[in-house]
Amino acid sequence: MLHVVHHPAYVSPATPGSAHRFDKYGLVMDALRESGAAMTVHAPEPMARAWVEAVHDPAYVADVLNLTVPADKARRIGFPITERVARRAMLSPGGTWAAARLARLHGYAANAAGGSHHAFYDTGAGYCVFNDLAIAANRLIAEREATRILILDLDVHQGDGTAALLADRADIFTLSIHAERNFPARKARSTLDIALEDETGDDAYLAVLEDVVPRVLDGFAPDLILYQAGVDPHGDDRLGRLAMTDAGLDARDRFVLRQARLRGVAVASTMGGGYGADRMLIARRHAACMIRMAEEAAA
Repeated sequence: MLHVVHHPAYVSPATPGSAHRFDKYGLVMDALRESGAAMTVHAPEPMARAWVEAVHDPAYVADVLNLTVPADKARRIGFPITERVARRAMLSPGGTWAAARLARLHGYAANAAGGSHHAFYDTGAGYCVFNDLAIAANRLIAEREATRILILDLDVHQGDGTAALLADRADIFTLSIHAERNFPARKARSTLDIALEDETGDDAYLAVLEDVVPRVLDGFAPDLILYQAGVDPHGDDRLGRLAMTDAGLDARDRFVLRQARLRGVAVASTMGGGYGADRMLIARRHAACMIRMAEEAAA
């Protein structure tokens, strides 16, 4: 059974002056229903403002909620902040937090949004407004839902915002495996970064994963993994520079879940990146990711 967190407001119209679209967050639910996979859909609550301000600059949070984000920050984010975008920005961290709590009960759960790993303390960036991974991790530990959290970021882009926001946390380990020459041009320092050359394919990618992930799990011993499960390492992705296949992504996700399950560690995933002209194809890749991880968690 797949436990997936979704809210209709995850889908927001494209904002004026930006080509960025939010439709895949609805299409992924269509893809899940189309698959026939058994699932339970859970609705998130918006994250309480105090928890967002525990990670982000309160002045920046106020600008987002009051729709007064300066033009330079809106450009860095990639779109202007509208009322719909601001609401979505509060729901997404709530969804990641809810997915983590569900994962503690069921072994695995997914937020059908989230993974806004480029958002920094006082600004968003790279289509990210608030950093749901950092916000959820901080709250989970503060409320003693977890004691040690691994943020495993397998998006094709480095999780620079997450790394910067959590740089001083001994109880949160940030691991990013990403394309070296992709966005962002200036990388932050995660607890551990693995930078891959362009056109890295399935075999080389999986060899790195199979070497690094067990060592981190055994050395850090987390009791929860927040998994940024971007599908943009795929070779056909519009914004990726790697060369993975659908079979490679399948092997990646199943390996992560098996390693977690062997150690009794719950996994909550966020969607992260996936880009292309065929929006339904991208949604199906995200849906397949969630379905196979739920299968592994139930095995």
